[in-house]
Amino acid sequence: MLSPSQRAKVNPVTALQPKPAQVKTALQKLRVLYPDARCALHHHNPFQLLIATILSAQCTDKRVNMITPALFKQAPTPKRILALGTRGLEKAIASCGLYQSKAKNILATCEKILREHEGQVPKTLEALVKLPGVGRKTANVVLSNAFGVPALAVDTHVFRVSQRLGWAKGKTPEQIERQLMAHLPKKDWIEAHHLLIHHGRNLCIARRPRCERCPLTRQCRYFSKEISK
Repeated sequence: MLSPSQRAKVNPVTALQPKPAQVKTALQKLRVLYPDARCALHHHNPFQLLIATILSAQCTDKRVNMITPALFKQAPTPKRILALGTRGLEKAIASCGLYQSKAKNILATCEKILREHEGQVPKTLEALVKLPGVGRKTANVVLSNAFGVPALAVDTHVFRVSQRLGWAKGKTPEQIERQLMAHLPKKDWIEAHHLLIHHGRNLCIARRPRCERCPLTRQCRYFSKEISK
């Protein structure tokens, strides 16, 4: 048995070892359950996805999808968004939560893209997270959905569902991200992100998860410990 000091030194990535067969089975069942799982934010290019993802912070995808068609029709490029100015952009996204701070970040991001990236959305995590209003989650969403780069964006649903399944354990999205990357095949990262989000929205909800309808109970640590006692 480990002493308290020894337990403190254990790396959660190596300490938590979900069985590959269970992970594989769970992914197969999720694919059947959500055959159309994909990015819910409507976009036609990397720039649109970047802006939509910035807007999605503390705002539903449904609301963002109501805002962006008119915004992108009026201002489809970084230069055109800058031309709107603060007041114009705030007016265009006013129905989105935290719209003032988001407008500030979007304008600053457009300036940086024009100044440092020749008007194109950068294709690396390191460059993306340097854009105002862009954290690891937003960067990974853009990398995986716009450029097809294997990445695992951890939102509130991925954070919750992956821990209930026993695939990861941590207090921050980055801890969860690193563990999922260690335990899931790289080829499945992008798909797993969408599957976990859909599952978190439909069955594995935060309060009173619908375990009676879930096909993953045999692969689920939460169900085995909390429900089927």
